[in-house]
Amino acid sequence: METALTRLVGVRHPLVQTGMGWVAGPRLVSAAANAGALGVLASATMSVDRLREAVREVKSRTPEPFGVNLRADAGDAGDRVRVIVEEGVRVASFALAPSAELIAELKGAGVVVIPTVGARRHAEKVAAWGADAVIVQGGEGGGHTGEVATTVLLPQVVDAVRIPVVAAGGFFDGRGLVAALAYGAAGVAMGTRFLLTSDSTVPDAVKARYLAATVRDVTVTRAVDGLPHRMLRTELVDALERSGRARSLLRAVRRAAALRRLSGVGWHRMLRDGRALRHGKELTWSQVLLAANTPMLLRASMVEGRTDLGVMASGQVAGVIEDLPSCRELVDRIMSEAGRTMGTLPPA
Repeated sequence: METALTRLVGVRHPLVQTGMGWVAGPRLVSAAANAGALGVLASATMSVDRLREAVREVKSRTPEPFGVNLRADAGDAGDRVRVIVEEGVRVASFALAPSAELIAELKGAGVVVIPTVGARRHAEKVAAWGADAVIVQGGEGGGHTGEVATTVLLPQVVDAVRIPVVAAGGFFDGRGLVAALAYGAAGVAMGTRFLLTSDSTVPDAVKARYLAATVRDVTVTRAVDGLPHRMLRTELVDALERSGRARSLLRAVRRAAALRRLSGVGWHRMLRDGRALRHGKELTWSQVLLAANTPMLLRASMVEGRTDLGVMASGQVAGVIEDLPSCRELVDRIMSEAGRTMGTLPPA
């Protein structure tokens, strides 16, 4: 299926596997790419050196184009951009809007720039700055999220910009792809659906927790870092929502120290990165620390398999996903279903 997205990035199918921290590593990214989707490597939880190693590992596993997801506000964003350019990565995606200067630097090196946004005005801004495409995530999506549903946000953005728009939040099958295309999107991006594949390195116990979840088990909480965060309701979420400031601060300091040991990032930069997530909001210092070390909360579940102590970011679609196909099986199934769905639609 050819769309503006497939032509822009050179993939066979208009599907994107999003850059999920501790989840979207070389194995999942290469499997998604080999299946014909755009795999996106998550770099925020990697050191710069590890990022270069991971990029080279993906290239050794697949000849297909793929992307790297960056935090535009990270202190070492420039070093990560250098890795992308030097290693010939096709796409740079961003969870937060990159600056006009950063977009220009990447585009000047031939890299396709695709930020993720959650509001029409943000899409208009990055489009004016030169972004090649934009991923629009509605409130159904996992992780940090907004309040506007994809079905309302998507047509707003499609009407507002003249670059390819990729829909995210609430997609898991071929019917959803067809619906997004009908709204004017050039494809769909999926996180939770690719997390729940046999190619994902997420521990089996964590996958089982996702598969057992109903749509009512996926909640939005501000208890982790003060920002709306969609995830599975777990013991940790309950504890954070019940605990007072002192206990939250102690827990945040312990996890921040663990992240510092793993990543080599100093306290000053951790606090700076945490404060960058405030976006003018009034957060306590424990929330700032939790924002800075949210990667450790994700690691506890996505790497260590601790369903009781980790954060499990999740889209609402977790409540309707029931199996663990390979990436190739998933992509083939989605595209076959999309074809059948389009074939049953009445002629225009």
